Amino acid sequence: MMLHEEYKVFTLQERPDLVTKMNRLHSAGWAKFMLFDEVAEQYFGKLAVLFPEYQFLLVDDEDQAIACGNSVPFQWNGTIEDLPGGWDDVLGRSVNEYNNGLEPNAVSAIAIVVDPAFRGKKISDVMVHTMKELVRKKKITQMVAPVRPSLKHKYPLIPMESYANWKREDGSPFDPWLRIHWKSKADILKVAEESMIIKGTVEQWESWTGLKLPDSGSYTIPDGLIPLVLDIEKNSGIYIEPNVWMKHYL
Repeated sequence: MMLHEEYKVFTLQERPDLVTKMNRLHSAGWAKFMLFDEVAEQYFGKLAVLFPEYQFLLVDDEDQAIACGNSVPFQWNGTIEDLPGGWDDVLGRSVNEYNNGLEPNAVSAIAIVVDPAFRGKKISDVMVHTMKELVRKKKITQMVAPVRPSLKHKYPLIPMESYANWKREDGSPFDPWLRIHWKSKADILKVAEESMIIKGTVEQWESWTGLKLPDSGSYTIPDGLIPLVLDIEKNSGIYIEPNVWMKHYL
């Protein structure tokens, strides 16, 4: 357990009973379509069992979950070329390497979710700092994150490569979430163009987005970083989300 002012931090290794509260945070913290990534459905539920020391929650004095953080260990030779393809790839790679008995030498952030009622209170800064502390405790010196920029959904037609390089007048990143990582001494390595892939039928996408989708084509969707591509004849829609690989220096 670690303390952060009025909050306490527990890993699932210390408090496995908190997994239900962690799952509740994830259900409330993401756009509905984000919960139907096939790789996440296959692997995410394994993290509490395989890597409980890398999953943690911030709780208050009443044991209310304020935020949660998830990360996974994996093998990485430190080069940009050896980075996983993105969120889906690093999650699958981590679990498969564990199953094959490979020793990790790096950690990738997977998610940080703050209860909507506590957003805007610098909780995210605390969570990034805590995640880095947990990695240091494991004597691992490399930490990366496929960052999902928090305001990119307002600019879905702008290429991620361009958006990630937008700056404020003081030289800091324009995007608040990229800026939090940057303030924590992280650098942008590259854009993960196909970080997360979500597929569904037309009916599913209408349910997930609340939109009527009558024709084939590209649609901007609520909370989507890029447009959804829909094919009515094939009854399918695909959303291929780019993220931004950032490296933290431990």
